Amino acid sequence: MSPDVPPLRALPDPVQQTLRDFEKALSITFRLYGIDDTRGERLIYESPPPPDPSGGSADRFGRAVQRTFHPREGPPLKLELSGCPYEREDSLADLVTKLVVRAFEFSQEVRFFTYELSERYEEINLLYSISETLGSLLRLDQAAKVILSEVCDVLGAKKGSLWVFEPDIDTLEPVAAVGEEGLRGSRAVSDPDSVVAQVFREGRPLILGQPRSAPGDHASRKEPSESRLCVPIRYTPPAGEPRTVGVINLLGRRPGGRFTASDQKLLAAIASQIGSALENHRLIRESLAQERVAREMELAHNLQMKLLPVAEHFEGAEVGARVQPAEQVGGDFFHLLHLTKGRIGVMIGDVSTHGFPAALIMALSMSAASIYALEKGRPAGVLRQLDDALRDELETTEMYLSLFYGILDPKKRTLTYANAGHPHAFSIHLDGSSDRLVATDPPVGIAGPDSYSEKTVSWATGEDLLLLFTDGLSDTLSSEERGSGEKAVLDLAVQGREGDPAALVEALFRAADEATPSVPADDITALALRV
Repeated sequence: MSPDVPPLRALPDPVQQTLRDFEKALSITFRLYGIDDTRGERLIYESPPPPDPSGGSADRFGRAVQRTFHPREGPPLKLELSGCPYEREDSLADLVTKLVVRAFEFSQEVRFFTYELSERYEEINLLYSISETLGSLLRLDQAAKVILSEVCDVLGAKKGSLWVFEPDIDTLEPVAAVGEEGLRGSRAVSDPDSVVAQVFREGRPLILGQPRSAPGDHASRKEPSESRLCVPIRYTPPAGEPRTVGVINLLGRRPGGRFTASDQKLLAAIASQIGSALENHRLIRESLAQERVAREMELAHNLQMKLLPVAEHFEGAEVGARVQPAEQVGGDFFHLLHLTKGRIGVMIGDVSTHGFPAALIMALSMSAASIYALEKGRPAGVLRQLDDALRDELETTEMYLSLFYGILDPKKRTLTYANAGHPHAFSIHLDGSSDRLVATDPPVGIAGPDSYSEKTVSWATGEDLLLLFTDGLSDTLSSEERGSGEKAVLDLAVQGREGDPAALVEALFRAADEATPSVPADDITALALRV
């Protein structure tokens, strides 16, 4: 992309037309010579001979006047006029010379703008091609490879590379290269020896000269091996400050020479387009990642809900139960088990956090509980086994698990339970009174090796109601008064103690939905059972 316009190869048409107009109007004849220091004068234009009125040969140049002038381009020229009217030859020679000079200047301007237009056409065509490429290729590496190839062709670059900034690790990563067979690895933004890192840090283009050491990104500043053009890729958001998002690096020109300011200007325009494309690519990538996470979390939610037993289908008891995670998955759960001799096992658990880590503990707890309940039988033994199985995982994640496990025996009219730090476990009696099934041990994960005992209380079969819930429910219904949330839950339970346990659970969740919590949302679980 040299700015030099090719030299004149012939006398321009505007100059020839000017001379012919004078020939026709005033019957003047001209000779135009080019003056060359080595070859002397060279005739480049001569007027045709004027007609002789007598029918013979006229003296074409009886009296000649000469003028020498210097066009804007090329060697000096000498203009010779013949046949001028007497006493007007000098003034006519001056006039014709001025007009010829202007014709030369006009011709030069036309040629310059024509050449400039042809040069700009190639650049405009490149920018248009890049826009199409960025719009048609979704994969950044594919689009970058195509763009780099076209840029190297137009600018005559031997090699090219495109680098993208990764803010998470503060490095520049190569996403495409042309002619850079050995290009690999990232560049730390803080690297003092890297040209692309310097251009990224400073946010301004850099043109290096041509010279003697081996090529590569770490070439010496004083002796770069070949001419190099490095331009930052900038993105300007609709609102906010522009930021640098990458770098385009070109190395070496064919057939030699140095990158120019015009090259830099064109590459900066290309970099601006790429900057917008990089931002769009980042947004698309983030959107796709969010969609993937959302799909995975929805799948996890569905799987977690399927781990829970269907309370309405549980035989041998009237049961209502529901779990509502604060996020798509959570750490609350309940479990219902058919045991030998007509007994029923009931469990509720609350992991100390919510979200995906808590959901993993929840799944492990339910799986293990099903096994240990059948193996150990008694509630204390089940909790002991759960603590042994989950202790390491709970310590690693810095979580704990409050857990209630009770066994109802309708024939013996008893409830035997072990309570590992779960505060909300009650038996509601037919007369409206209630008893708290107090904790027997600390939560799973912090109770220690000597923990876990159990208690047995009487149970009025067909009359008493077992109510278990997590603190997400009581916190949602609480006011400024201490214990108000738990009291609100118990009041609703007492009101619905003689009805369907499923209807009671729905009433509790309806109250939670209508409440205005004063604390952050937590997983909510409630279970009501009559046997």
